Amino acid sequence: MKNQDDSLNHAMIEFYEKLSSWEMAVVKDKGFSLPQVHTVEILGLNGPMRMKELAQKIGITTGTLTVQIDKMVDAGLVVRVPHANDRRSILIELTESGQQMFAEHDKLHMQLTHDLTAKFDDSERTMLLDFFERINKEF
Repeated sequence: MKNQDDSLNHAMIEFYEKLSSWEMAVVKDKGFSLPQVHTVEILGLNGPMRMKELAQKIGITTGTLTVQIDKMVDAGLVVRVPHANDRRSILIELTESGQQMFAEHDKLHMQLTHDLTAKFDDSERTMLLDFFERINKEF
């Protein structure tokens, strides 16, 4: 069992490193940082979010996120919008430029997913999806 755990551990690390390298290469010449692109991805998938929720999803403090959001507002990617039901709360929302960046980046992710699973049959794709969903629940 230990040998299999070691192999699985190393395979997961290798996949993470390759995916991270791919992400870095994709955003390298866009003029934005990887954390900014990840923020756009999260907002693109989930819609407007409170700072606290967004910081938790990204895994950073709200203080760190505030600095990042300030830069993203200046870059025209996001806006701060008052929450309709909670006057004390501010939502972060993608601008049209932010939505365009999300669409372009999501398209690249879809292409990568297609490329990586092109040789999988439907049952293998279903199993892989199930594995990722179960793994994601553990985080």
